[in-house]
Amino acid sequence: MTRGFFYPKTATGASSLIPPPPWHYSGDLLTVEYRTNPDRVRELLPEPLELAEEDPGAVALIWADWQSCSDSRDELLDPVRSQYKEAFVVVRCRYQGTTYSRCVYIWVDKDFAIARGIHQGYPKKFGSIHMTRPHPYGPAPKLEAGARFGATLAAADRRLAQTVVTLREPSDSNGFVNGHPMAHHRQLPSITGDGQALNELIESGAKSFEAGPAWTGDAELELFPAPTEELARLAVHEPIAAYFRQVGVVWDGGTVLENR
Repeated sequence: MTRGFFYPKTATGASSLIPPPPWHYSGDLLTVEYRTNPDRVRELLPEPLELAEEDPGAVALIWADWQSCSDSRDELLDPVRSQYKEAFVVVRCRYQGTTYSRCVYIWVDKDFAIARGIHQGYPKKFGSIHMTRPHPYGPAPKLEAGARFGATLAAADRRLAQTVVTLREPSDSNGFVNGHPMAHHRQLPSITGDGQALNELIESGAKSFEAGPAWTGDAELELFPAPTEELARLAVHEPIAAYFRQVGVVWDGGTVLENR
């Protein structure tokens, strides 16, 4: 009998790329919200999802610097297995009258994060992600008015996005676009080439959530075209706001909304 939550499955399961949930996360989030053409959002929503009724063109581009682990916490003492960065694009959508958030693009820099994304329905790809880290000493920015944070995203040797965020004041929230349960698709094409072997529309979210103070401010955001990426189609038409927040999240599964 072979063991392991994910491939490769072995006699002991020690080689499995990811352990079973629940998964625990601690991270810094730099969020930039803006409005784009709602038609560009609509084209990324497969049936039966529809545009959100309110502010349908709202987009959140989020940079995250994570430490993550399983229940054992062993990964935290072997940091190569726990630390990774990602940048992801979230829009809002509607399903049977309920508003959801949905990740339409996401780039990560570790293979275990891609494997978790396959299980969760996130469309993860490899990328190069960097963001300024706050620190109370030295030249790094502190969480205070006027602090400036930079972040970049690249994939396949092309820069896709860059931002500079200037904090202005404390905030009651970390934005609204990524503030709903997620509606994702878990899909796997049939090996015969005929349709999908797996095609679930799922709802998932945090089993538990805690967070430090949120700060809001202004962002200078640039998106760049690339031969194999389409982020630039979600062009910036109007800035909304930018945010910085440190969070702790536990993820432990979801609910099937439809299974086709």
